[in-house]
Amino acid sequence: MADVVFNGVKGRVKYYCELPAANDALILVPLEASGLEADATLVDYDDLATLIAGSSNEQTTLGRKTITAVTVTVDDTNDRLDIDIADQTYTASAGNRVGAVLVCYDPDTTGGTDSSIIPLTKHDAVFTPDGTDVTIRIPADSFYRAT
Repeated sequence: MADVVFNGVKGRVKYYCELPAANDALILVPLEASGLEADATLVDYDDLATLIAGSSNEQTTLGRKTITAVTVTVDDTNDRLDIDIADQTYTASAGNRVGAVLVCYDPDTTGGTDSSIIPLTKHDAVFTPDGTDVTIRIPADSFYRAT
């Protein structure tokens, strides 16, 4: 499996990453390795509730993380758009083996549900939580690039 952009948001990732709403956020959602669906299946999900209702399981022991540092860069020299997020660290990791993480857009952090959370990208991140700190780097140059 590789990093993928969900079909429903291709072309809109920049908009979501600029956090246009009053109570919105990007969130990192870890998925368990066991039962993780193929990329070709995952990219067709339009909301987190439907994705989790499939055979992929959220790794809830680690929990979701709110992504606080997002950088959107229009690169006119190379004719592309890069969006980067800060590395995310799970302190004293625990729970089931992780196979991937999702970067999702939550349009309402004060009262929304998983059915309103939009998966943006999926990234392979295979590790077994063992009590140590785990840092997720998605990837070093940018988590999303449009050319």
